[in-house]
Amino acid sequence: MERMKRTATCGELRAANAGRRVTLNGWVHRHRDHGGVRFIDVRDRYGLTQVVVDADAPEALRSLAQDLKFEYCIAVEGEVRPRPPAMANPRMPTGEVEVRASSIEVLSRCETLPFMVDERADAKEDSRLRWRYLDLRTFSMQRKIELRHKAAWATREYLVGRGFYEIETPLFIRSTPEGARDFLVPSRVNPGKFYALPQSPQLFKQILMVSGFDRYFQIAKCFRDEDARGDRQPEFSQIDIEMSFVSREDVFELVEGLFAHIFSSCLAKDIAVPFQRLAFDEAMDRYGSDKPDLRFGVELQDFTPFVAGGGFDAFKKVVAGGGTVKALVAPGCGEYSRKRIGELEETAKVYGAAGLASMKVTEAGLDGGISKFYASQATAIVHALGAKSGDLVLLVGAERRIACTSLGAVRSQLGRDLGLAKADEFRFCWIIDFPLFEWNAEQKKWDPSHHMFTMPQERFLADFESRPGEVKGDLYDLVCNGVELASGSIRIHDSELQRRIFRFLGMSDAEAERRFGFLLEAFKYGPPPHGGIAPGFDRLVTLMAGETTIREVIAFPKNTAGVSPMDDSPSEVDAKQLEDLHLRIVKEGP
Repeated sequence: MERMKRTATCGELRAANAGRRVTLNGWVHRHRDHGGVRFIDVRDRYGLTQVVVDADAPEALRSLAQDLKFEYCIAVEGEVRPRPPAMANPRMPTGEVEVRASSIEVLSRCETLPFMVDERADAKEDSRLRWRYLDLRTFSMQRKIELRHKAAWATREYLVGRGFYEIETPLFIRSTPEGARDFLVPSRVNPGKFYALPQSPQLFKQILMVSGFDRYFQIAKCFRDEDARGDRQPEFSQIDIEMSFVSREDVFELVEGLFAHIFSSCLAKDIAVPFQRLAFDEAMDRYGSDKPDLRFGVELQDFTPFVAGGGFDAFKKVVAGGGTVKALVAPGCGEYSRKRIGELEETAKVYGAAGLASMKVTEAGLDGGISKFYASQATAIVHALGAKSGDLVLLVGAERRIACTSLGAVRSQLGRDLGLAKADEFRFCWIIDFPLFEWNAEQKKWDPSHHMFTMPQERFLADFESRPGEVKGDLYDLVCNGVELASGSIRIHDSELQRRIFRFLGMSDAEAERRFGFLLEAFKYGPPPHGGIAPGFDRLVTLMAGETTIREVIAFPKNTAGVSPMDDSPSEVDAKQLEDLHLRIVKEGP
């Protein structure tokens, strides 16, 4: 291998290199025979170079070139020469030149491929994950992994430049409740005891603030035992950030600068700062979501004022019961069939709506659906909603949260169906003034909206226990294009206030001490005010890459069942391993 060691990559050669002798190492991407002249495209992660075996080359070299197959790993030695002008390829960075091969060595052979390694594998996802090492060779995956690397580097570059230390926190911790199930790791040397893999470094980064490291970050691995889907994996990465002696405004300024730097460095794209801000209640009222896509309008509107003067009894009952009726004007959808409206209705029902009413806007007013119940108000309704002829008015009547979220889901669906959002546009927004608590109807108790270490806004500190439904937290989310990219808050740093929160959420002092005693103990020793945020790194790279699932930007992800088809994990272990851990498998069923 020393003799045929690479001296140039497959992406670097240009016209200025003509006459240079080089050695390329890479994979056979394409090969073709044109009248005895053999053309071989050789690929590595840097690009493609065309290699030529001329008709007058030695017989042994021509014979070897003839036998090359897709994805053979080869070394090529030869001279760089200009391509004839008519054969130059302006779509390839190396398209002005080719390498006239004088020697080829097969470094390893490749069996019949399960799918072609090309710009982007067109195989089904199960196959792509089964043979992930081949999928990762595609130009598409190579670019996305490169983008991930660049985003990680830009993150470190920016934060270190702002005085942050990158500090690792443990992966083996005690189990603490954080909203999802923990992954547990049995301890061999401490029988019957378990470590947990961290759902986040939350408690450790707060303890780092107590320790005086006032600017901390890490690109942290986190683990949650929950159902996988497009934007979730059992293991994922987040840009974990915590700062002492800060307010919400300091966090916003830092993160806006960080994201501007990442987008500029990785995509050569400027994003406007400061980001827009929306209160949680306003976001729900206008967009039906606390992660709205602001690249298009089509906002929810209040239809309730028209209910009393109409004859649609279902809406009257909703309003009489304290509910609301929300409307959405779908632009240019007046010709939607009953089937298409029915599909939108199914979307609304997923979020609790009993149904989806509709009315078509015409030059004469309103038509179809429930329009007959509002004929006398047609002109006023069309004017108030800003509707035009050819539009479709969609309506949901329900308890406020259900009315907003279900119609918000319809808005999102319309955005996709109608292509209302520009793919290359990024619209960031801070969602602020979240409720600190949310009612758990199933268990008849209050739960934290985010987590139980969030500081209540100052105006609620004295009596939050007596009016939990009104309490706003000093917490915030960062949203872009309908994706929640980050969540953070100003933290509680007073042990007694933290105990009050625990008690209100139904946790006894003894239970709090058992689960969080080390944090409460640390808070006895001069903890600083502090706050932070944790942008989802996988989600960020997914957004930047124009993909819809984080599996596309993780080198070795799990599938939607939480399984890795490549190495067949999770897997069974042998009896001796279980014995060492003092565990046994209990089979379900009779």
